[in-house]
Amino acid sequence: MAHLGGHAIVIGASMGGLLAARALADHFDQVTIVERDALPQFCEPRKGVPQGRHTHGLLARGREVLEQLFPGLGQELVAEGAISGDVVDGVLWFNHGYYLHNAPSKLKGLLLSRPMLEGGVRRRLLKLANVQLRERCDALEPVFDRERGRITGVRLQARGAVAEHVETLHADIVVDATGRGSQAAAWLDRLGYAKPREETVRIGVGYMTRLFRRQPEQLNGKVGVIIAACHPDWRFGALLAQEDDRWTVSLGGYIGDHVPGDDEGFLEFARALPKPEIFETIRNAEPLSPIMPYQFSANLRRHYEELSRFPDGFLAYGDALCSFNPVYGQGMTVACIEALILGECLAAGTQGLAQRFFRKTSALIDIPWQIAVGSDLQHPRVQGPRAAQGRFINWYISKLFRAAQQDDVLAARFLEVANLTRQPQALLEPRIALRVWKGNRRPIGATATPPCISSGSRTASGLTDRVGAWPIGLL
Repeated sequence: MAHLGGHAIVIGASMGGLLAARALADHFDQVTIVERDALPQFCEPRKGVPQGRHTHGLLARGREVLEQLFPGLGQELVAEGAISGDVVDGVLWFNHGYYLHNAPSKLKGLLLSRPMLEGGVRRRLLKLANVQLRERCDALEPVFDRERGRITGVRLQARGAVAEHVETLHADIVVDATGRGSQAAAWLDRLGYAKPREETVRIGVGYMTRLFRRQPEQLNGKVGVIIAACHPDWRFGALLAQEDDRWTVSLGGYIGDHVPGDDEGFLEFARALPKPEIFETIRNAEPLSPIMPYQFSANLRRHYEELSRFPDGFLAYGDALCSFNPVYGQGMTVACIEALILGECLAAGTQGLAQRFFRKTSALIDIPWQIAVGSDLQHPRVQGPRAAQGRFINWYISKLFRAAQQDDVLAARFLEVANLTRQPQALLEPRIALRVWKGNRRPIGATATPPCISSGSRTASGLTDRVGAWPIGLL
């Protein structure tokens, strides 16, 4: 394993920053994480992660990578109350008018709140002797050595300090993991470098989340329901189990079709979804939180891999590279895989590090980006290019869902792609395409509607990810 220097700095202590720090810790004597928030001691949401109050879960691939980076972490989180689940057998997936067939699989996901996951990762990371955290500290700008063309540190200011008290923290590498609001492009511009090209697809997604008391008999012991946005209403809903015997429920829509913020309006929105499982579960359940809003304006991707010049000693990471529609639940898993890529790039040395890292992460991001944007573009009011290939894929996935209501192989294959454990082309393999064709020649059977369960509601299940055409979401 390559030893690359004395000190690395990561700006931002959310999931992306923690994962970047984990990769750097294998190669540097000291890693310092700089975070503007005061971090909670317990599993509580914080200002710097507004999405943290809403529905989360970890895709199967994300869980695998976290286990590789922090052996035993999954078991620790389950012991603390997180729910381990079979992505195929444990969740009811509804999209394109059909439910995916439930059957045991090897895909294992994790259901828990974002603060619990982030807190668990942070706790394990800070056990490493060469990692330290500096809270309530703003990163003002990078320090640039113009003669050498490299970043050599960061200027910092403690929150609450007098304006003149600015500290310079030197480093061999600085990683910007500040998320969607990253200032890296503006910093590059001031240093005389070109800004990366930005790709934006505006979607105007808004949703409301509320926590409810979870009873073990609900949903016949299953742990969640995903109802994907699709024609004609383009509304979506997710109900997932999480720690402390709670359901987390998120309901939403596109382009201003947002959920009312009052009790009656929230329930009526749930009742209006194309299937009743979420409404039937929460209609008489005990609320445990207020109704919490969240809005997401656009998918955003910054193409750093296209830049011909980039300063040495600096990287952008995670949502600073690409911020997806959060209902697809891909962001944390992509950040996990980026940690593996960063580790591989560091092991090969620092020569051309940024170019190698950006090129490899771009290839990784291509797939979830196409999934998210291709799915969002099914909505007729979402603006963006609609290529013939995308229209074909959406048509094919609708046929796959029809066939997969009675085919566990197709259901598992689709969710393998949705969980980023297989490439999308795995859905087009000849034997898979043949099963889709055969499944569409059969009449729609009884499995088109799940069997009834207690209290008049229908069976439901649980982990999640959805993508209109390629469901992946609301995690």
